Amino acid sequence: MMNMAQAGPLARGAKRPVQKAPAPRPARSIPPHVIDIGVQVAVVAALAGLWEFGARFGALNPFLLPPLSVVLGRIWEDLLAGTVLVDLGLTLYRALLGFAIGAVIGIPAGILMARSALVRWFLDPLVSIGFPMPKIAFLPIFILWFDIYDTSKVIMVAFSCFFPIVAATYAGCSSLDKWPIWSARSLGAGERELLWEVYLPMAMPQIITGLQVALPVGMITTIVTEMLMGGRGVGGAMIMAGRFADSVGVFAGIVQIIILGFVVVKSLELLRRRLLVWHPESRR
Repeated sequence: MMNMAQAGPLARGAKRPVQKAPAPRPARSIPPHVIDIGVQVAVVAALAGLWEFGARFGALNPFLLPPLSVVLGRIWEDLLAGTVLVDLGLTLYRALLGFAIGAVIGIPAGILMARSALVRWFLDPLVSIGFPMPKIAFLPIFILWFDIYDTSKVIMVAFSCFFPIVAATYAGCSSLDKWPIWSARSLGAGERELLWEVYLPMAMPQIITGLQVALPVGMITTIVTEMLMGGRGVGGAMIMAGRFADSVGVFAGIVQIIILGFVVVKSLELLRRRLLVWHPESRR
């Protein structure tokens, strides 16, 4: 039987606590990145529809601006013939190889500039002069020094990518907070440990930003060198189509460049998120 202590509240007529109904769950909001992707897709679709409509119904000259459907049809025909994959592959190979060479040279040079006054005194004037200079002006020199094939094109791309990479690396390494460096030194960290565990992690966002700037520069330089020097590649195919007044072929090359550039840039953005998963920017 229930004892008096347990039955006391009920005997005195105490009311049982009323349970509140569970609050309704708030509606799930759409993630910001999904909204961004939707807006971008809508803008691209609107521009593509304007292009197709204007060229189809006489608002624009079909020779000067052929319909998008015709351009996509040409790309599909060239894809079945295998020429698109060859041209895109060669262009991507030259761009990425030159970009990698520029990064392998530019990142250590930027770190040395930030950590050594002697290196900074030597490289800083060269970087200051070469950064704003149109690097494509050196193409005839590279053709004379090397050859008219891939070597000069790759070196031209590496030369163009070097300056934004070294400038971003130097800026990232020279603007670090001194407290973590002093703390690491006080705990007995050597120069190698400072480089790999303090300098590079703290400067990584700025370094990757320099890589994101240099990669489109490398793509542009690759296309321009192919246009000027000819041969296989997207740029060479566009120049060949232009010589024969093939406007559809020219715009097919433009669409291929847009798609290739989009894929490469977005891939580098994904790589940035993976490498900077620890950084506060990844939580935005």
